Amino acid sequence: MTAAPGTAVPAATPHTPTAAPAAGPAGPPGRALPLATTVVLALLTAIAPLATDMYLPAFPRMAVDLGTSATAVQLSLTTFMVGLALGQLVIGPLSDQRGRRGLLVAGSALCAVAGLACALAPSIAFLVVARFVQGFAGAAGVVLSRAVVADRARGTAAAKLFGIMMLIQGVAPVLAPLLGGTLVTAVGWRGVFGILAGVSALMLVGVLALVPETRPRAARTRGGLTATLRDARTVLGNRRYLGWTGALVLGFAAMFAYISASPFVLQNVLGLSVGAYSVAFAANALGLGVVAGLGTKLVDRFAPERLLAVGVTAVAVLTVLLLLDVVLLDLPRWPTLVLLFGTVSSLGLVFGNATTLATDEVTHAAGTGSAVMGALQFGVGAAVSPLVGLAGERTALPMAVTMLVLAVGAVLAARYAATAPARPAAGVAGVVAADA
Repeated sequence: MTAAPGTAVPAATPHTPTAAPAAGPAGPPGRALPLATTVVLALLTAIAPLATDMYLPAFPRMAVDLGTSATAVQLSLTTFMVGLALGQLVIGPLSDQRGRRGLLVAGSALCAVAGLACALAPSIAFLVVARFVQGFAGAAGVVLSRAVVADRARGTAAAKLFGIMMLIQGVAPVLAPLLGGTLVTAVGWRGVFGILAGVSALMLVGVLALVPETRPRAARTRGGLTATLRDARTVLGNRRYLGWTGALVLGFAAMFAYISASPFVLQNVLGLSVGAYSVAFAANALGLGVVAGLGTKLVDRFAPERLLAVGVTAVAVLTVLLLLDVVLLDLPRWPTLVLLFGTVSSLGLVFGNATTLATDEVTHAAGTGSAVMGALQFGVGAAVSPLVGLAGERTALPMAVTMLVLAVGAVLAARYAATAPARPAAGVAGVVAADA
């Protein structure tokens, strides 16, 4: 953590790599967020990956209990991801006009109700619909947590906050299947959804008690759909935002590729037992967490842009070595495990810093910027996951190639952003004029 319990995280920074664009109608950053509020926001970002991965070990049992096929059960995962992407695209821009807190409260409450509906689902059709609602509502926690931080912090202070949030969001999908396997055995798949509903309800209490409104009425966008489209145009027309977002999205997709392939690569190819695989999987998650935590300290000395460059470069170099390891050395066990550990751990420098740099570019429309970022993050991650299994379950080549391509893409995206001209410091009017 970056501050002692009960203290506030500072909201200003001397280490921003380039002058952050002036806030538009949102104005300058407000009061710092207390640590307790930061923790609630960080946990809200974990709801989506937990709800995605925790019930995966129960798929075979769910098909039997609901009298349906494995394909139909998998559809419940697809509809959740669709709801998560659409929810962010709707809720993020809407929050720029209506404020953050009300939508965050409504989303958390609906997510809890939808989780309970999943637990009580009498049929696969009911479950599929409930999962869509759960994803759509859960998107509020993901997209608005980033927007709240963007409303209150810039530069180094934002990098620390986003480092904490991205640490949890990055580790959650790695640990969720392990936690889910234990819970499915203990309480069944309905119990897992009941637990997810309880977590959402707990987050609702946290929002009500600790999360303030950070988008005051005077700062809100007016003009309905026209204003939403204008905000979207300025966000998507910002080259630096697109570059930093691309680095985040491609780095996150590389982790998804690893998560999808690791059960087959580590067990079928490297020959690890189920227990050894769990240990290796957990060790990589720990490495990611340690590096992300280290990044929140290093940002006091180094600019987020520099730390991101180190992170994406390390991932690219390690994935090159991983591909050579697969092609030339026939995947020796310990070198492969070390390379995977280094690759996943290096992503700890990517997630928080890329998010900070991207949101700093669109502070006038933080909800819209967060929506685009989140929808791409989960959409691209879900899209690349099937690629790692194209050649079967007993080769690591598709995983190595996919991760390398994504890592090189992240390097190029970060370079694209770093070399793009800074936006004019003239608020929304200046941004719109620059794009005209």
